[in-house]
Amino acid sequence: MTTALRFDPIRLPPECEELRKEVRAFLAEEIAAGTFNPYQPKREDADAREFSARVGARGWIGMTWPKQYGGHERSFLERYVVTEEMRVANAPVRRFFVADRQSGPILLRYAPEHIKADILPRICRGELCFAIGMSEPNSGSDLFAAKTRATKTDGGWLINGSKIWTTSAHMADYMIAIFRTSPSTKENRRHGLTQFLVNMKSPGIKVNPIPQITGQKEFNEVVFTDAFVPDDHQLGEIDGAWKQATSELAYERSGPERFLETYYVLTELVRAVGPDPDTRSAEGIGRLVAQLHAMRRMSVSVAGMLQAGKEPVVEASIVKDVGTVWEQQLPHRVRDLAAFVDENAGNRETLESQLTFAMQTAPKLTIQGGTTEVLRGIIARGLGLR
Repeated sequence: MTTALRFDPIRLPPECEELRKEVRAFLAEEIAAGTFNPYQPKREDADAREFSARVGARGWIGMTWPKQYGGHERSFLERYVVTEEMRVANAPVRRFFVADRQSGPILLRYAPEHIKADILPRICRGELCFAIGMSEPNSGSDLFAAKTRATKTDGGWLINGSKIWTTSAHMADYMIAIFRTSPSTKENRRHGLTQFLVNMKSPGIKVNPIPQITGQKEFNEVVFTDAFVPDDHQLGEIDGAWKQATSELAYERSGPERFLETYYVLTELVRAVGPDPDTRSAEGIGRLVAQLHAMRRMSVSVAGMLQAGKEPVVEASIVKDVGTVWEQQLPHRVRDLAAFVDENAGNRETLESQLTFAMQTAPKLTIQGGTTEVLRGIIARGLGLR
């Protein structure tokens, strides 16, 4: 099926710019209090419970959700501004970010009422951490090749198999995962997958960390051995999770976090170059900023489409693909430009430290949110090219 590709030229309204000032002031206070160092992306503050609670108290988690579940019924564009400012400041958002971005919206659409009433307000208060259970060993980003099984039993389901690349699973309270409940068919390989809410504290779940070259351990393998999931933790229809996953991935792939993960090296380069750059530095930084601006406009456009109730799957995939390539290449481009920066620049040591970390972390960007090859397949299919 061919999709009409469209990025609407959306501008952020005045209330977004007022909100931006509030978020910046809040982050400045947190930095001054020593909560986190914006110049140090490598840190072990992923489980920043107190910071998460303060963000929740400000009303910046679950911003677009109904008030009856602890949300604030604000716009996707306002949420975009909060995400953008948090990412640019290198704030420790990992504890609540996945729940806010995609797990909460999935629960809003598919969870039973008592689950929504219990879990969603706790997410809004910054109390809960969620992981995503999609990728599996030997299938990677090919969601429809999932083999981890959910077998019907008395009062629920028994889960056996494993998920991989599950960010934050080691500290997650819940996982929203897709398991195979029946075989796929020759006519439809998407058939047979069902989505569940998994309590990560349940027996039969083992989390194995996957260390990165940076020394961080945000990725994990999660192994299920007869892990029990109650019937009321089933989300949506049996064997039809592929329909739900489509909209979930639009949330996951389109935000500013998809091109801002190594952004800090660009701001540090600008600080090192100073207010009077030479021609080479000015041209190089200008190109990078122009590219960043284009991706931001695309990402804001997707946020506007989500606000309008659309499912911009292809557009979101494009943002993720272009953004990943850019943020992976950014440290190398910055290092090239930094070669001509004065060795006595006051932040030279910080810049070098950031570049080392950014280059080490860049390979993982291809994995999270869907590999480049899978994304380009989705884009090609959406445009009728395959």
